[in-house]
Amino acid sequence: MITIFAPLFEWVAADHHSDTVRPRNNLAKSYLAAGRMADSIPLYERRLANCERVLGANDPKTLTSRNNLAMGYLAAGRTAEAIPLLERTLADYERVLGADHPITLTSRNNLAMGYRAAGRMAEAIPLLERTLADSKRVLGSNHPDTKAAREALVALTGEPNGTGTYKRT
Repeated sequence: MITIFAPLFEWVAADHHSDTVRPRNNLAKSYLAAGRMADSIPLYERRLANCERVLGANDPKTLTSRNNLAMGYLAAGRTAEAIPLLERTLADYERVLGADHPITLTSRNNLAMGYRAAGRMAEAIPLLERTLADSKRVLGSNHPDTKAAREALVALTGEPNGTGTYKRT
């Protein structure tokens, strides 16, 4: 359905209208989920450019668009492009929303996953440890994001609270 209606929204509402941006983002997510990176990434790139132009670089929707593009790059194995975007997005979320905002915690987790994908375990593990500690404090131990941070840390270290060492298998 999204594939059918996205061009219609573009024709009626133009690139800068939220009714166009949302379907394009949803279509990009669908393509990404289907493994169609070549179709997904240009949509994310276009959405980010539109958000920056219309909303400005510091708007939370722009930051989300940048994060989505970075995660698309990461899924496509383009870590060299993903990591700088993830680093910038985290720094901007911390400045705009604060270090303890749930979206900032998710952004920190995403950066750790980027480091992990690039084999940069010495950077990934402390970031995950911090994310887990902050998620427990802010969201509680049973929150799904806290559980996801714990699972990511266990995958790297073999320990539920982290050890600072990479689990070698």
